[in-house]
This record gives sequence, structure tokens and C-alpha cells, in this order.
Amino acid sequence: MQEEYQPKKSWLDRNWKWFVPTGCLSILVLAALFIGGIFFGVTSLMKESDAYKDAIAKAKINKEVIAQLGNPIEGDGMISGNIQVNDQTGNCNIQIPIKGPKGTGIIFVTGTKRVKWKYSEMVVYIEKTDDEIDLLIK
Repeated sequence: MQEEYQPKKSWLDRNWKWFVPTGCLSILVLAALFIGGIFFGVTSLMKESDAYKDAIAKAKINKEVIAQLGNPIEGDGMISGNIQVNDQTGNCNIQIPIKGPKGTGIIFVTGTKRVKWKYSEMVVYIEKTDDEIDLLIK
């Protein structure tokens, strides 16, 4: 009896059942990490901006905001909008979610920069009561 010669299967032919799903899953994980990294980087840059820091600082010392939201007041989630700064000039239009022990709100900030920031709007919207508190009034 003579045995027939059968060529040896390639590595991919032998292992495709686990390699293809693992490869696809790896691509999806890498894409998610890339997108998450971009999101984290942009959010971090926005939180480091003077506009963000100024708005949070003003909200933390405003008596009306403290009365409505309680103390301490802190950022609460994802900042939205845009900030464009080019050396000594720029502009911003951002929304900063904030929270305190008594509730939540959003700071709306609009401004331009010519060496220093000049804000045309810095208002806290209190979600529970629909009140708006102007942080630019002294």
C-alpha cells in the first residue's frame, strides 16, 4: 500500500480560526486607545487653559454659585467648545460642566485674548433652578 503525499498546511491555514478574531479585536482595541488618547489629550489641554482656570476660580468664590451648588465646586465631566490660542492672541467659546454637593451647572465662557484674556461672557447656568449667574459682575 502506497501512501499519498499531502503537502503540509501553512501556519495561517492551521491557525486562522483564532488568529483572525484576535487580529480584528487587536485592531479595534488599538483604535479605541488611539481615540481615547486624543480625547484625553485635548481635554487635558483645555483644562490647562487660562480661560478654564479663570472660570473655575471665579465660580468657586462666587457667593451665589456656592449658595446654589454648595461647596466645594469642581469640574464635572467633559469640557466642550473650542479654544484657539496663537502666542499672545486667541479666542474661546467653551462650556464647563461643574458640580457641588447641592447640584450641577454649566459655565459658559466666551472671550478673546490680546496678551490678556478679556471675557465677554462668563455665566453659570444652574440646572436645577434654570438660574443664570454672571461671574463677570463684581
